[in-house]
Amino acid sequence: MPPVTRYSKYLGDLEPVGAIRRNVDRVRAITGGWTAERFERSYAAGKWTARQILTHLAHTEMALGYRARMALSTPGYAAQSFDQDAWIACETRVSGREAVDSFTALARLNAALFEGLSSEERRVPMSHPEYGTITVDWIVHLLAGHQIHHLQQLEKVGAVS
Repeated sequence: MPPVTRYSKYLGDLEPVGAIRRNVDRVRAITGGWTAERFERSYAAGKWTARQILTHLAHTEMALGYRARMALSTPGYAAQSFDQDAWIACETRVSGREAVDSFTALARLNAALFEGLSSEERRVPMSHPEYGTITVDWIVHLLAGHQIHHLQQLEKVGAVS
């Protein structure tokens, strides 16, 4: 039984590593012809811009990929929380294209790691202050569903004229 995360409804029955690889391709396809102005649009009033969503996706890949690597290499690893809004506030100079490139590079790096893990390695636990005991597999599933959640928002930005 796959782990349940807050993004499981987006992933459904999809295999998570394959979904991550497809999500990277979708981000590239969606944003391929975007102008700098398009990256500054939001899918709804008061929500992050496409650039901020893409930056957040890169942040999440960085943070959760780090957590997985730490859990795999550090017995008893305890993850730290991070404030996604505070992280976004630090990223005022990254362009939309740079955010796409960062996300896709980090997601591909993580997917390569996840593909090579054994079932035993995916069951390696860590503690998290909000979620309690989680596993590397929980991270794999969360990342894939999280990407799909935000891809839906990016698709809305792409559809706005």
